[in-house]
Order: sequence, then C-alpha cells, then structure tokens
Amino acid sequence: MPIPADLAPFQALLGEAGILTGPDLTDPYTRDQRALMHGDTPAVLRPRSVAEVQALVRLARAHGFGLVPQGGNTSYVGGATPEPGRRQLVVSLERMTRIRAVDPLNFTLSCDAGVILAEAQKAAAAHDLLLPLSLGAEGSCRLGGNLGTNAGGLQVLRYGMTRDLVLGIEAILPDGSLFSDMRALRKNNVGYDLKQLFIGGEGTLGIVTGVVLKLWPSQGRRATAWLELAADAPIPEIAALVRRETSDLVSTFELISASSLGLVAAMRGTEIGLKAGPGGAVLLELSASTDRIPLDDLLMGCLEALMERGWVVDAMLAQSEGQRRAMWSVRETIPEGEKHAGGSVKLDIAVPLSALMTFLARGGAILSEKMPSVRLSFYGHVGDGNVHYNLVVPQGQDRLAFTRAVEAGIAHDLYALAIALGGGFSAEYGIGRFKRNLLHRYADPERLALMATLKRSLDPDNLMNAGAMV
Repeated sequence: MPIPADLAPFQALLGEAGILTGPDLTDPYTRDQRALMHGDTPAVLRPRSVAEVQALVRLARAHGFGLVPQGGNTSYVGGATPEPGRRQLVVSLERMTRIRAVDPLNFTLSCDAGVILAEAQKAAAAHDLLLPLSLGAEGSCRLGGNLGTNAGGLQVLRYGMTRDLVLGIEAILPDGSLFSDMRALRKNNVGYDLKQLFIGGEGTLGIVTGVVLKLWPSQGRRATAWLELAADAPIPEIAALVRRETSDLVSTFELISASSLGLVAAMRGTEIGLKAGPGGAVLLELSASTDRIPLDDLLMGCLEALMERGWVVDAMLAQSEGQRRAMWSVRETIPEGEKHAGGSVKLDIAVPLSALMTFLARGGAILSEKMPSVRLSFYGHVGDGNVHYNLVVPQGQDRLAFTRAVEAGIAHDLYALAIALGGGFSAEYGIGRFKRNLLHRYADPERLALMATLKRSLDPDNLMNAGAMV
C-alpha cells in the first residue's frame, strides 16, 4: 500500500524500515501498558541517529504533525500514548541503542536514549560496575523513558531517583536544534542545570537522545533477609535503625502487605515458603563491593535489635543465591498476582517516611468506611516513602468501570490525605495523560504557571507530546 503523501517526506528521510503505517503495525505503539487507553497515530517514526531525530522534528513542524516520544511504552499513566484526533506521530527510539562509552575510572556510562535499561546494566557490569537504576520493567523500558518519567525503582533509598544518576544529557528541542550537555562531570557549575528540565519532563520539552549516567562499583556481596513484622511495627523506625546500624549499606527496603503476599500465593496455587507477620513483611538487602565488610554480621545485629524491641516476630536469612532470588521473585510477582486476581487500580503515593504509619492508618480507615469490601494490596519501596497503594478489582466487576469509579471517588480522599501529610499523588509513575487532571487539581498555582511558561518558551507550537502533563 502506498504511503500517504504527507508522510512521504518522513519515509524519504528514514527509509522504509524507519516508518510504520497502518493499524496492524502501529497498534502496539498506541496502547498504553495497562490497556486503559487506545490512542491513534498516522505513523510510527523509528530514527537511527541524532541527525535523523533533528530532521524529523523539523519535518513535523513543517507539515503540522505533533510528536510523541516513546521508549519501551511501559508507562502506567499514558505518558507515551498518542491521543486520537491530535495528529501525533510516535517517535520510537528503539533503533537508537548504541553504548557510546564506559569510563571505568570516571565511573560513567554514555549511551543512546533508546538503550534498554537491562542492556545498560549489562554494559556497566562488563566493567565490574553497577548502574543502580532497577525496575520491574527493566527488560523492556528504555533510558529515554526512564529520564522522561524520572523513574525510581528498587534502590532509590541508597542511590536516588533517575535525576540523581544523570550527569549529562542530549536532547532535540522543538525547533529541531540540538542541546548537547554530555559532559561526564560531577562538578559542573556553569549556570542553570538545564538537563533537569528534561528529566521528569515526559517528552514535553524535547526528545532526549543521549545520556551520561553515574556508575558505582559492582555490589557483588549481599546479605538478604525476609522479616515478618509485628502488629503496628513502626516501619520508619525500623528503616532508620537498619540504616544507622549498617552505615547506610541498605540497598533495598521493600514493604509487602499480607494481602499482596496472598495474591502471589493464589496465582501460584501453592505455598510460597514465605509469610507475613501481623504487620506485613519487609524484604531487606544490604550490599557492598568488597568481602572486607561483614554484611551477614551487620544484618544479624540489626535483626537482634529489631526482635528485642518486639518489632519483628521472625526472620529468614537467605543462605544461598537461590534463596535470595526466591525472595525477590515473590516481591517482583506482586503486580502479576494483582493482574491474575482481576487487575487493580494503582495509586502511586509518596509521603515523608516519618508520616508513613499515619497514612496507612488513616488510609485504611477511609477505605473501610467507603469501600469496605475491596481488597487492598500495598507494597513498595517504603524506605523512601513510596507506597504502591492498589485496590484490587472485585470479582465480577468490569476493570475499566471500577477504575473510573475509584479515580472519581475514593482516590481523591487518599490523595488529599497524602498531600496533607506532606506527600504527593505521583511517586515514580509520572503524570502522563491519566494524572494530568490531578496535577491541575492539587499543584500550587505558582508551580503550574512556571511550568506553562517553560512549555510556551521552548515549545510555542505545542509540538512535543501535547496532552501529557502540561
């Protein structure tokens, strides 16, 4: 089938393999990860180089197309889904996958933004180095999307969010010009830190094409434990004690509710060998780059202190890599367990860690009052205040209808509670299209005005990812 005339210039630029048209080819790029939205696009553009991205941006401006940058299309908030009626072309960076450089002495990795996160991790590991960004979707998400959403993940407590890992960035602006700040410098005070505009910007200010990331020594030594918590165990105090007693060698501190654990067991149809206490469970891991640090002894000392205080009723230490992986498998299978049970409405909430117990208590009371029959599954990287507070779709109810009902009702009570406690309604998923109304409802006017000013200044024609966030 001949390509439409208004798309012919893009085909001439990118070649036949560089442009996909027709629903059969474009459909995977127009559905969001959670199947809540089916978008529409005239074509998917697949550039191979920075120069091609620059050229296609200029073509889009000239021909009146909008652009939606897309990495691995794993967004939970519709951040990379083209909207029907907006005439938006998807720009997929899936062919821009070059590892540009690994500097073992500077502890940095430079690469294209289309590199899959797991491949970037492997490139670092080949030099006995660690890229600490770690997500459930790391086998399919791409670095450009990680930057666009300021992804968090399993090791934020120790290493920080994506924005804490980025030293340099390269991006194509809405006029097609190149902003290149790919310097691998840790000390770099030369005016505004402009790269931060694109981290968490969800592709609304430009298309990120390259990144320089910080690396650490490989953490080849680990000590891992599964803790069964006592009723009302003070999670913030537990996290603080463990951090102090281990000289902050905690790489992960994952809270898992008994309900979440039950979803995994139901999906597997068998005993999983791990239990939650009355207060849930914690998957705790220490890591180091040398065996000179006695991690097992540090962990045992922590567990003794926690049990003496009555905060932990039982604990299991991983005695082998197999046992460690089995513990992690349970944690990483929770989203699949929710899906197996009929799906869930995912409320990605963050509160200061000191306010966590208050949020859980008050949030539970709200849920008991307004939706007493709904099953709650909460878990997450609570060492940094992030709680995945998910409401499982009741049996026999339509998932999309239940989602709409929650988002129009009780979700606002829970968001308002989080905000009143100094938290927020988006911890690591971003805003995208699904939470855009929440941003305008809860963000202070000055923040919204400044965001709008930046958007108008850099993208006056609203070319970049119109409908997302701003």
